[in-house]
Amino acid sequence: MKKMIKVVASIIENENEEILCALRSPEMTLPNMWEFPGGKVEENESLFEAIEREIKEELDCDIKALEVFNDNTHDYGNFIVNLIAIKCNLVGGVPVAGEHSKLIWLKRENLESLKWAPADVPAVSQLIKECDKK
Repeated sequence: MKKMIKVVASIIENENEEILCALRSPEMTLPNMWEFPGGKVEENESLFEAIEREIKEELDCDIKALEVFNDNTHDYGNFIVNLIAIKCNLVGGVPVAGEHSKLIWLKRENLESLKWAPADVPAVSQLIKECDKK
């Protein structure tokens, strides 16, 4: 049976209505693909606790988890990822690329210009649809 990994991803929007995007480093699984920053949910940890901890560890800043935005399961072949994207507010500090090669802020309408990790694509599509409604 394939390993199922539960992962949380942050949808962080700044005051200019731009979304934080992170480029996976060459050393990571799925190298040089874009993702919403986050990580694995630990045992006995809520989704909100997990995303707030992961962003503190990965980006050295503080966020407040607001609501689940997208829940998607993707089969990568040798493992399956259940990716839960959570809308968050940046409440302290400035995101810094620690594990990632690069961080950028992008408008929703420009998100499709990046090469996204497959599990992140449904959340990207939902964000773009949200933009169309505005």
